[in-house]
Amino acid sequence: MGKFDGVLLASDFDDTLYGANRQIPSRNLEALRYFVNQGGRFTVATGRAYRTFAPYAHLAPINAPVVLSNGSALYDFERDIMLEQTFLPERSVRDFAQLLEQFPSLGVESYHGEDIYVWNPNYITDAHMKKVGTDYTLCPLEQMPLPWTKAMVQEENPVLLQAQSWFLEHYGADYEAIFSNQYYLEITAKGSTKGGMTALLARKLGIDPAHIYCVGDNQNDIPMLELSAIPFAPSNCAQEVKDWGAQILCSCEEGVMGDIVDILDKRYQ
Repeated sequence: MGKFDGVLLASDFDDTLYGANRQIPSRNLEALRYFVNQGGRFTVATGRAYRTFAPYAHLAPINAPVVLSNGSALYDFERDIMLEQTFLPERSVRDFAQLLEQFPSLGVESYHGEDIYVWNPNYITDAHMKKVGTDYTLCPLEQMPLPWTKAMVQEENPVLLQAQSWFLEHYGADYEAIFSNQYYLEITAKGSTKGGMTALLARKLGIDPAHIYCVGDNQNDIPMLELSAIPFAPSNCAQEVKDWGAQILCSCEEGVMGDIVDILDKRYQ
């Protein structure tokens, strides 16, 4: 028995738990080891797919299933099994073709199983693949195998803002379209968000909603922060997260998880 029994802590990965220097700050690791040793359940909720997160799953003391692909998958790394997964509608290829007619400069990534397919890659696509440390198959949209767990479109932010608005206006009843940073617009099935999958995880673990705590740095984390008894964000977070009203703590590199566990340590006696 520990003071954090029945408490779930869910963290975004990139730029929240894992820094731009491609390391998890030692303060984060020390705090999380204390948290789980005191009975807490810790997980990650990331936009990364299984393929691009699995090499990093051992870096932190994760002891609960992980939310992947921006909320379209829930994977148990301890048992090596996919627990939940959602998919984009079968007509995704047609819908994305319409999107590209309107915004032909967009780069498109689609995720099918453990494979990543790309059409019209740009410098942002190349930087993304370098960041997550994987490769892809160059493929026209109509040849990309279905179903897709998620897709991502990439361009400069002003173009992506227009693309998001157009896509949601035309297809918002069937898709989520939300930014994971200013260059990545993540597309998942309607209702598939970090918040939705984190809530499902909490139910599976028997966690009372009053004892869910979440931290994230970008727009795609807001559905998860809405669940949190105290919504946390690192100081390096996007302006949208600050404007939304998250409690701002120190930066990722300074060890934001340390700030959170310090707060929880006082909250749970």
